Amino acid sequence: MVSGSRLEAILESAVDAIVSIDEAALIETVNPAAERLFQYDRAELIGQNVKMLMPEPFRAEHDAYMQRYRETGIRKIIGVGREVVGQRKDGSTFPMHLSVGEFMMDGERHYTGIIHDLTVRQKAEHALQHSQRMEAIGQLTGGIAHDFNNLLTVVIGNLELLQMRDLDKTQNELVSEAQEAADLGARLTARLLAFARRSHLEPQTVDLNAQVLGLTDLLHRTLGEQINLSSALSTGLWSARADPTQIESAIVNLAVNARDAMARGGKLVIETRNTVFDDDDATTEIGVKPGDYVQLSVSDTGTGMSKEVQERVFEPFFTTKEAGRGTGLGLSMVYGFARQSGGHVTVYSEAGQGTTINLYLPRVDDDAAPAMAVDAGSLLPRGDGQVILVVEDDERVRRLTIRRIGDLGYDVIAAANAAEALDIVGKNSRIDLVFTDIIMPGGMSGYELCDALRADKPDIKVVLTSGYAEDLVHSDRLGEQELMLVRKPYRQTELAKAIKQALDQT
Repeated sequence: MVSGSRLEAILESAVDAIVSIDEAALIETVNPAAERLFQYDRAELIGQNVKMLMPEPFRAEHDAYMQRYRETGIRKIIGVGREVVGQRKDGSTFPMHLSVGEFMMDGERHYTGIIHDLTVRQKAEHALQHSQRMEAIGQLTGGIAHDFNNLLTVVIGNLELLQMRDLDKTQNELVSEAQEAADLGARLTARLLAFARRSHLEPQTVDLNAQVLGLTDLLHRTLGEQINLSSALSTGLWSARADPTQIESAIVNLAVNARDAMARGGKLVIETRNTVFDDDDATTEIGVKPGDYVQLSVSDTGTGMSKEVQERVFEPFFTTKEAGRGTGLGLSMVYGFARQSGGHVTVYSEAGQGTTINLYLPRVDDDAAPAMAVDAGSLLPRGDGQVILVVEDDERVRRLTIRRIGDLGYDVIAAANAAEALDIVGKNSRIDLVFTDIIMPGGMSGYELCDALRADKPDIKVVLTSGYAEDLVHSDRLGEQELMLVRKPYRQTELAKAIKQALDQT
């Protein structure tokens, strides 16, 4: 027989959420994991109908389901378990696995629900599905391009043989036009093969800073006077190993795409930096292998992309440009080159705000000694229950950030926008630090939120985050306001150090 104190300890330490209800579906007990998952305090839950934790239409149907079960005994979840959807206090929903058991006590029926959050699993499944779809498209595209190249070889060869004959002027013109079309087809298949990662690459040890500087004049001429081109090149940049010709092609492609997104002019920033990916959630999310990378980012202040466009942006022939203005192969070629080189490409964009494309190439350092494996988690600066308010409009990023900061030993409160954050801070004097995105909907940026917060609480600590290049987020304000910036995607070590450093500021 399990003692009451031991049972309470089990409930308190359980990783999954546990909720028990009576026969009328009123909540009797919840464990701390349930409070964290649904964002309610225990006092807000006890005595309430459990349907408050469900979105519509499940909420409206729940009481009728309980009544049918009492009358018929037919089970749908009880004793079986199934994947359903839960709803947090802030109205956001999340996927979960619900297992329900029932028991009798003092002649009354009670139910216990064990809830496992499936958010991380579904995110990993989505990333895997996207990767598999891109792989399938690549295989299909590569096969078609290979066969088409063989056909073009025959066409071009026969046209060349015709040109060697004694043709009249009209015949020569016809053959020349056909030859030009065939050459254009050959260049097209070369791009398709690049996406399919079947191009012939000649990798070398390259300095990305030198590559960018060498293209500056060409880019100025290509982009035109309406585009303000600048660069932020990191000192001490590692060397990368890749085909320098393909790197130049990728930079030009990304710059031209950025220009087309800024029809009325704007700002384009090319940035380089060293990046280390650990084996954590962020690495899993963007699909890059752990290790050292040299990052090249091309950022613009253009129209941006919707989430639907971002999911397809690297697919061949997918384009949002009007007919005749693009083949839809520029970004797909960059994607294929990066993957074939052992790296990766990611896109960070918000509609109406702009876009950043990040190209990651593996670091090469022949003189470096093999690194000793360490447990990075044990070296992370940790908190001691300080309260941190996370302000992030993207629901998936917000959930991930809550989990990552919580794992560092902090208590976390979340807001979806600046207005909600101001309301929370106004009601909660215990908040020690605000971790906020810079670009948010609602007309107030992270900088403006900081100004509003410090108008009432001058000593409140703030850490900003953004996926844009520093020049596009007014980095001059960082020093003025003693703010810190964490660049997306960031590692857990970067997050931990930034928060600790901000909290330690006097």
